[in-house]
Amino acid sequence: MRTNTRRGAVFAAGVVSLSMVLAACGSDSSSDTESEDAGSDTSEETEGSDEAASDEQIELTVTVFGNGGYEGDADGNNNLFRLYEETHPNVTIKETNAGQGGDALTALLNAIGAGGVGLPDVQMIEEGWRGQMDELSGSFVDLTEYGAEDIKDRWVDWKFEQAVSSDGKVWGYGTDIGPQGLCYDATLLEESGIASSREEFAEALGGADATWDDFWSVGEEFTSATGVPWLGVSSFAMNSFVNQQEEGYYTADGELNTDNPEIQAFLTQIVNATNDGLTAKIDAWTWNNEDFHGNFGVHVCPGWMLGAITEAVSTGDHQWDFADVFPGGATNWGGSFFGVTTEAENPTAAAELADWLTAPEQQIIAFQNAGAYPSQVEAQTDVAVTELTNEVFNEAPVGEILSSRAEGVVAQYKGPQDSVIQDTVMGGVISELNAGQISTPEEAWERFQALLAENGIE
Repeated sequence: MRTNTRRGAVFAAGVVSLSMVLAACGSDSSSDTESEDAGSDTSEETEGSDEAASDEQIELTVTVFGNGGYEGDADGNNNLFRLYEETHPNVTIKETNAGQGGDALTALLNAIGAGGVGLPDVQMIEEGWRGQMDELSGSFVDLTEYGAEDIKDRWVDWKFEQAVSSDGKVWGYGTDIGPQGLCYDATLLEESGIASSREEFAEALGGADATWDDFWSVGEEFTSATGVPWLGVSSFAMNSFVNQQEEGYYTADGELNTDNPEIQAFLTQIVNATNDGLTAKIDAWTWNNEDFHGNFGVHVCPGWMLGAITEAVSTGDHQWDFADVFPGGATNWGGSFFGVTTEAENPTAAAELADWLTAPEQQIIAFQNAGAYPSQVEAQTDVAVTELTNEVFNEAPVGEILSSRAEGVVAQYKGPQDSVIQDTVMGGVISELNAGQISTPEEAWERFQALLAENGIE
């Protein structure tokens, strides 16, 4: 998950209450004491028994990025690090937010390159870095030595497997996953005559059978009616499309797959849409709040994106909504992990914190704080998730929608340079397209290949 502005999303649901938060913060994160209902009373003492619950004074450093909901909601409430300190009074947590995922990866690689200088005790790891984790796993402890196998059923099976290196080490505990729906400007969609409700919007795009052709076709209708571009950030649509494929920038067996004709065809769609005035030509993570109030109609939204755009969406006079539809079907973009670095002075205490942060109870709070959809089986079925609504997005039933969007999601293999290709290479091509430096599909594809070579990816 990532963010660019104000932290957190504003959510509302009758089942969400302070008592639940308190129950969660007092809950046990270990497998043998996890509650059958993540939203139920879990007030028994944590099994933090161990190091974190002893009298020894412990300081833990944590690096996160974006907005995963750990630092609280839009008003800074329910900060999970503070909640942990309340139930573990001998532990002090010093957290750092590294900014966007790319910034965090650069900082991590620099620290590892410096022999571990600057590495935190607990590091958030983005899904897109997985291809590098075999190489980097030497800088992280093997969580099988801290009980990983005992809690592996906590997660949907593919999430746990994502954090297992080729030599069998478990380098992280999963946080969220990134099923995607579409956020849209309900004010403009109603003015266009296309849809006056989220159900009509989903139906206009083809509902469960929505395709990217449908997406662009409705976009043409929208732009013709309103004079406003359809899509805000086209590089996000590209990310979504790539993640939607059985194989993205790498094949399933780890070979570079950048001559992929499907990716080339979708880049052609983006070039044509840009030339036709269907995109707002906004580069990734560069929007202003005002852009969300009259400058485009739709925005691709994995769960964590809801928190990322909350400030932008809530500070103008246009009503935004969130719909249970996505062109091309199920897709996952993003989701993270917490790993414990080998620089941790107290790896047992650090592993306990990583365990606690990724327990269902805490992941429910993170979802309430920022919309990051949990990867924990119990959390996904808890009413605190399934019945959660979001007042910023027109009271959209975000829990129900994301649960629906998560059906059929399959993890895609991520190669060593996946995040570089996504952000620097393809992101660079689309930025040049937005700037008018590229105008044809052929130029875009040639530039993609050139940037791959310039980044040593061949």
